[in-house]
Amino acid sequence: MRRALALILLAVLAAVPAAPPARAQSAGIVAVVNGDVITTFDVEARRRLFAATAGLPMTPEVLDRITPQVRRLLVDERLRLQEVQRRRILVTDGEIAAAVGRIEQQNNMSPGGLRASLARQGIDIRALYGQLRATIGWSKLVRAELGAQAEVDPELVRERLRALEAATGQPEFLVAEIFIAVDDPRQEPEAERTAADLIEQLRRGAPFAAVAAQFSQAQSAEQGGDLGWIRLGQLEPEVEAVVTQMPPGAVSTPIRTAGGFSIVTLRARREVGRDMATLLTLRQVVFPFDAPLDPQRPTPQQIRQVETAGRVSDSARGCDALAQAARAAGGAQVGEPVEIRLETQTPQLRQILGGLAAGRATQPLIAPDGVALMMVCARRTENLAAPNPEAITETILRERVDLLSRQMMRDLRRRAEIDFRA
Repeated sequence: MRRALALILLAVLAAVPAAPPARAQSAGIVAVVNGDVITTFDVEARRRLFAATAGLPMTPEVLDRITPQVRRLLVDERLRLQEVQRRRILVTDGEIAAAVGRIEQQNNMSPGGLRASLARQGIDIRALYGQLRATIGWSKLVRAELGAQAEVDPELVRERLRALEAATGQPEFLVAEIFIAVDDPRQEPEAERTAADLIEQLRRGAPFAAVAAQFSQAQSAEQGGDLGWIRLGQLEPEVEAVVTQMPPGAVSTPIRTAGGFSIVTLRARREVGRDMATLLTLRQVVFPFDAPLDPQRPTPQQIRQVETAGRVSDSARGCDALAQAARAAGGAQVGEPVEIRLETQTPQLRQILGGLAAGRATQPLIAPDGVALMMVCARRTENLAAPNPEAITETILRERVDLLSRQMMRDLRRRAEIDFRA
């Protein structure tokens, strides 16, 4: 859940210029869902939130292109909220505030920074609150509905462990999905158009995780569509036939399955049981510039920031000392330690970090918007493909949650009275 909340604003939190103001419009009715009204204001707020999240320009052409997907998203969200309320599942303002706080913390923002970032782009914070309320409430409802199925039998875990050991050396695929449900054959043309539109946005540069978090109708949307490592036989046959032929990084065309349309991306492939990795716990501090850097004419503030970063780099020994020295110097953004895999970083970053001793900072790394220091807090080597009982338990639980969520949403859509307006 916590990772999903961060994905909701994958790109909103970057330093970007203010967006143009929303177009003036009357509060027309877009749809009526079991008597609840979705207005043009609702659609406008959510499509701007998605455009910012996906890093798309907020031009009228882009906003109009994503309107059909946003409308369907809001209908499904309203159905979830209605069921959450009917079952008396409480989502408190405190839970919403805590979710916003986690997003701010994960993105090194001060309290209130998220509201300010959204406001700069002309996005009403209530659009985010509504999405968080639906995400948290539906997750609580589905997991409560699991009942005894929320407890995974240890013997089932051991059975999967034995299957993994027997499959050592076979191919394994790191897959993410976007799922568009088709509950009625009459919905198929619209669902296929939606899938095609989402693929177009992905190919224009929208992050897969951001699109999945907003529009996928599978429970994996909470993880940005991430399905984890998948072996042969674990995907639907139509999806597996595509995944096994894809190069890493590719995005599929719409794949028709029994329940709807799937869009998948292959993030990586490996052999079962074999994936040695160098894992670094990394801390970064940034000394921001007051204006974009002109290397030929740096401002006095930029010169001071570079000099300050150099002094901190020379003196700090250890990640806690780095944070303390940066805060004492003033004007620094201090990140929390994060774990990264060295092999998946850019060649330039691998060269910088590969030979860096733990507890020693890099030399100042100058970029147009500031100067950064990085420090390796710890380094370890691990076989990431080694069978892990905890991970297997979580995978089984996620499969059950996803299946139940799809079944519940299908039932809600079939019973719903939905009136779309022009």
